[in-house]
Amino acid sequence: MARIGMTRIGVLALQGDFLEHRQMLERVSIPAVEVRKPQQLDEVDGLIIPGGESTTIGKLLVAYGLLHPLRERIAAGWPVWGTCAGAILLARDIGGLDQPLLATMDIVVRRNAFGRQADSFEVDLDVPRLGALPVRAIFIRAPRIIAAGTGVEVLARLADGTIAAARQGRLLATAFHPELTPDTRFHRYFAEQVVGGAAER
Repeated sequence: MARIGMTRIGVLALQGDFLEHRQMLERVSIPAVEVRKPQQLDEVDGLIIPGGESTTIGKLLVAYGLLHPLRERIAAGWPVWGTCAGAILLARDIGGLDQPLLATMDIVVRRNAFGRQADSFEVDLDVPRLGALPVRAIFIRAPRIIAAGTGVEVLARLADGTIAAARQGRLLATAFHPELTPDTRFHRYFAEQVVGGAAER
């Protein structure tokens, strides 16, 4: 039986705030691997796609030969978590914008829907899956998840009903940045999905 301490989680390290995710995983004693090449996917049991610039990350996925191997692994049930830009890359629908996507999660996302950098904000979110204590969520030039398919579980919403976090199978998307707070619950939650996937393989 796989355990969290035996699981290795990759952090896509092409662009964006991958260092913060790696540090969060290390805080909860989960070995983290910075992933930049397709062969490194064989070294890990799941992957975090960090925030950053989604168009740039998408182009780099193509340039480094990672886009199609990732799609194949996701189709086979591999756990992937996208935060902010990562959520955009997971989405099947981003409003017709021309950029490379994994397009594997049945969510509709609009980029930078909350405004510019100056419009960034923080809010407490109720996330029942993580317990009674609210999660402090930091939104920075964040995407807006405007719709989710029938197979998607909504984990958290803003006060106006906007989806802030969702899960589909072993895919996880958050429009905000859990790695920028001291709260490790989202990283532990994802690690549990990764452990479950590793135990079945």
